[in-house]
Amino acid sequence: MSGLFAEEWAVFPGHYAGHLRLAMGALLAGLLVSVPLGILSARREALAGPALATASVVQTIPGLALLALMVPLMGGMIGFWPAFAALSLYSILPMLRNTIVGLQGVDADIREAALAVGMTARQRLKQVDLPLAAPVIVAGLRTASAWVVGTATLSTPVGARSLGNYIFQGLQTRNWAMVLFGCLVSAALALALDQVIGQFEKSAQKRSRVHALAGVAGLMLIVAPALSVFASGQGGQRSAAAPGEVAAASTLKGQTIVIGAKGFTEQYILADLLKRTLEADGARVEIRDGLGTTVAFDALANNSIDVYVDYTGTIWAALMKRDEPVQRSAMYARVTAWLLNERGVMAAGKLGFENAYALATSRETAAEHDLETIADLSGLDISIASDPEFFGRSEWTRTRYAYGLQSLQTRSMDSAFMYDAVKGGEVGLITAYTTDARIDAFDLVLLEDTRAILPPYDAFLLLSPRAGENEALLNALEPLQGAIDTGLMRRANGKVDMERQSVSEAGAWLHGRVFQPVE
Repeated sequence: MSGLFAEEWAVFPGHYAGHLRLAMGALLAGLLVSVPLGILSARREALAGPALATASVVQTIPGLALLALMVPLMGGMIGFWPAFAALSLYSILPMLRNTIVGLQGVDADIREAALAVGMTARQRLKQVDLPLAAPVIVAGLRTASAWVVGTATLSTPVGARSLGNYIFQGLQTRNWAMVLFGCLVSAALALALDQVIGQFEKSAQKRSRVHALAGVAGLMLIVAPALSVFASGQGGQRSAAAPGEVAAASTLKGQTIVIGAKGFTEQYILADLLKRTLEADGARVEIRDGLGTTVAFDALANNSIDVYVDYTGTIWAALMKRDEPVQRSAMYARVTAWLLNERGVMAAGKLGFENAYALATSRETAAEHDLETIADLSGLDISIASDPEFFGRSEWTRTRYAYGLQSLQTRSMDSAFMYDAVKGGEVGLITAYTTDARIDAFDLVLLEDTRAILPPYDAFLLLSPRAGENEALLNALEPLQGAIDTGLMRRANGKVDMERQSVSEAGAWLHGRVFQPVE
């Protein structure tokens, strides 16, 4: 077994169980809604149109957007429940439509015969209409299962554990074997579930117990890899503790700490570093990675996660909605005060490095257009690529107008692909992260921000309102304050992005440098 699969196989049962729990739970919930609503809609034409139209509107919303919308709608909660709610809504349309079509397709002569022998409307529904419509209804369930299993891979950004964890982390770290593994297992699950439901469909068509038993056997085989996780109760949401409940503990032994992380290499490594640090103090650790900025912060403020690393400039621009330039130490003071006063979130110290945005270009493009500063870009008709979050921030608007960059063509893309794009000349410019090892490896030129428009991005630890009262957690995290300089973080990122080491290997290396510094 390759190094990737040897490492990832250890977490496979949890990812698989989380995916299965989401998909099957959503299908069951969708079925419980769709069949009763379909029965009512089949009888009342006035209800059928609006019901199908509503379900169709939900289906037109992109899966990732629907998942993300569930987080604020559910009060900042992340994990299983917002993903379950979104997937349940996604599953309704095919089952609802097939229930209506199946019931309306029952032969009128058969219905009249049922009434002629004295059946009530309820008896006819249970003994005639539903049995005859069952194959069509099950076919709708079959369609819904394919949709839901596939969409469940998108639940990682809202903190739900699934096979999407492999895909999102693999994309960010450019580990294509991990991406392929997640895709193949998800596809295999979808196909297996389709075949199982197909057996139940045949059982409904042929009134065959053999097909029903085959379906049950297949379902047991699908669930089997996750039984150990289900039996241990892992992979679910932890129960909420009362504020201050663990604050009096002198160590973290016996406590469960949930670490959050955004969806790029540095954040995955830092989450692994935090995990190793807290486990060394006796904590049980869960990681919710691949989160977006607002999702991660709302989850922290809502006590759904306990700790994660963010950046001063991100809080300043994306959450505080501030865009004026400010000196580094003043920004940190104002950001931490706002966090505590407005959201009850505690800052537990800076890590010692800054990961800022910087406009970067290839050395060839810099030479061709004589580029040294951002101001030199004014009037140039070239493309600039960045993550979608940056182009929505006020700092980009200020930079664009301060330097006269209206002629630049913006292209949003995942950060995993930006560096290759500028290196290969597919875009002229990117917003690089200053701790990214690919800046040096690809010989990129950073353009000077002579007007100091782009804010500082000092990395610092954030604790939830509940975790901020946990003295043992604060003590465990204290050694990380000021322990990682920019060069050290860039080397750790390079181990994943350039040397193709795993996040776990890079996290172990960084942990060793922090707690056993090389002389």
